[in-house]
Amino acid sequence: MDTRPFRSVLYIPGSKERALEKATTLATDAIIFDLEDAVAVDEKARARVLLAETLQTSDYGTRAKLVRINALSTDWGRDDLEVIASARPEAILLPKVDTAEHVAELARLLDARPETAQTRIWAMMESPLGVMNALAIAQAPRMAGFIMGTNDLAKDMGCRFRPDRLPLLSALQLPLIAAKAAGIVAVDGVYNAFKDDAGLRSECEQGRDMGFDGKTLIHPAQLAIANEVFAPSDGEIDLAARQIAAFEEATARGEGVAVVDGKIVENLHIVTAKQILAKAEAIAELAE
Repeated sequence: MDTRPFRSVLYIPGSKERALEKATTLATDAIIFDLEDAVAVDEKARARVLLAETLQTSDYGTRAKLVRINALSTDWGRDDLEVIASARPEAILLPKVDTAEHVAELARLLDARPETAQTRIWAMMESPLGVMNALAIAQAPRMAGFIMGTNDLAKDMGCRFRPDRLPLLSALQLPLIAAKAAGIVAVDGVYNAFKDDAGLRSECEQGRDMGFDGKTLIHPAQLAIANEVFAPSDGEIDLAARQIAAFEEATARGEGVAVVDGKIVENLHIVTAKQILAKAEAIAELAE
């Protein structure tokens, strides 16, 4: 699994030069350079060329870089891949993934190109069939992460949007569990009301508590909240450090458990504590 933080994953239209330039300065952990939904049909040919040139000439630092191409079954998907391959993309985000074969098809196309030997694949999980096939998709060749497409999921399921997302919870949890089982990244879907900070914070907290690594975002104004919520808090960092210290002391005494703040600490808690400290350290390195 990629050990970099994925607290914030921002969509940037591949056709917008100013947005592509601005993204080099934004405090986002990852960028989805979008050639699909964010680009009009008559702009797709220009956008893929612009994006390929931009990725080769612009410095996006340590930010993870994903290019969302159009589905291979469309008129644009293979042309997207043909042009973007020249930029040696870090990862291709494939939309409309229903089965593991969709990923395998893309993997075969990448395998045929020496310039994409290191390119990973991420999958948009945005259909009921994709959700039901989540584990097979997570284990497909070159897979590195899931992006939840909650708007498309809700549309296909015919469910209503609610603040608690109760109608969507099963569709969110199945791919999340599959991602954890396969050891890949899982990022929650977008929050559409980009001026509603309270609603965004609530949905980020729900996604964090479920186990998602971060949240996809549609506007830079959402970055600060996602970065805060999906980062370990000062209290979590302090507790993790104290748990590790107490457990090491207990182990030195020949004991298998420790007690911190009146609660038992076992080895499984130490695994989580070390993950918290590692994530905090990785985030701190991004700020340097």
